[in-house]
Amino acid sequence: MKNSFLKYCLILTIGALALSSTVFAQGDKSKRASPPATATGKIGEATLTINYSSPSVKGRKIWGDLVPYDKVWRAGANEATIFTTDKDIKVEGKSLPAGKYSLYAIPGEKVWTIILNSQTGQWGIKMDGETTDDPAKDVLKVTVKPMKAKSFTEHLTYSVGKSGFALVWENVDVPVSVK
Repeated sequence: MKNSFLKYCLILTIGALALSSTVFAQGDKSKRASPPATATGKIGEATLTINYSSPSVKGRKIWGDLVPYDKVWRAGANEATIFTTDKDIKVEGKSLPAGKYSLYAIPGEKVWTIILNSQTGQWGIKMDGETTDDPAKDVLKVTVKPMKAKSFTEHLTYSVGKSGFALVWENVDVPVSVK
């Protein structure tokens, strides 16, 4: 009886160790199919930082297929993309207070809508595949025109430059003016 109890405890301990190693491995975001990335830069006195997960094209058609047109998209993979500014700024001429926001987009063939939302820390999509954007918490919405990228870009990339930020992926470049 005592021997059986010890075996049972040993099996439970081994099982717990195996499970905990799996959980810790999931915590290493750099091993994800869409690894984390950060874009940061200064625009005037403001420091902008965009934290996102960077999916790959992997031979897929992205725009209008994997990422549908005219539907809210989490503007990255995994957790919702986070946009942070340490100073008040103007995005496409509209005021945005300093703070931390989730960045969403509504891609279109000719026009995109960029959305900055006050809710942060959420996974980018719900179980049904819809984004976690809560329109009631949208702080700013602007429209921008996408351009054909200078070259093919395998991994979703954000950049921050003197005149704003840009999202570049596959064959599309989406510049957003910031002052």
